[in-house]
Amino acid sequence: MLSPQSLSENDRRVVAEWAADCAERVLPLFEAEVPGDDRARDGISRARSFARGERDAAGEIRRRFVAGRASQEATSPQGKAAAWAAGQAAGVAHMGAHALGAAAYAAKAAEISDPGRGGEAEIAWQLANMSEPVRTALKRLPTLGQDSSGPLGPGLLASGLLGQNIRAIQSALDTTP
Repeated sequence: MLSPQSLSENDRRVVAEWAADCAERVLPLFEAEVPGDDRARDGISRARSFARGERDAAGEIRRRFVAGRASQEATSPQGKAAAWAAGQAAGVAHMGAHALGAAAYAAKAAEISDPGRGGEAEIAWQLANMSEPVRTALKRLPTLGQDSSGPLGPGLLASGLLGQNIRAIQSALDTTP
């Protein structure tokens, strides 16, 4: 049986585009530090290709870690978070819950770059630029920390600023039609 964090392939394709949008907004934070490393940009591009149906889930599952590994080259916390956002976007082909990971890391990168305002502004942008199909698909995911069968379990994404970001997004999903 699939994890409730997986989502259907159609839902994963829907949320992959939004996850790529979230990650791309903070990509310059990574690229400013590591201009010759295209792994994060490629992960975002692959997420978009998956969303359009140009790539299959099996092929992308094998490559899902490449973009996130680019974080090892970044020297700042915001550069690392931006690369992890790209890695999470690339991981949506494997499991839909990674879309919330991409959004959370993007908001973290924005907050580190602009303390006290950046993260909140980024989450506001994410919510405002979420289509109704994306909203519907994300509402199907379990609440952060309630299901241990994926990235929304009681692990890294559930802690600290990442957890706060995902909780803010999921809370907003619950209060909108």
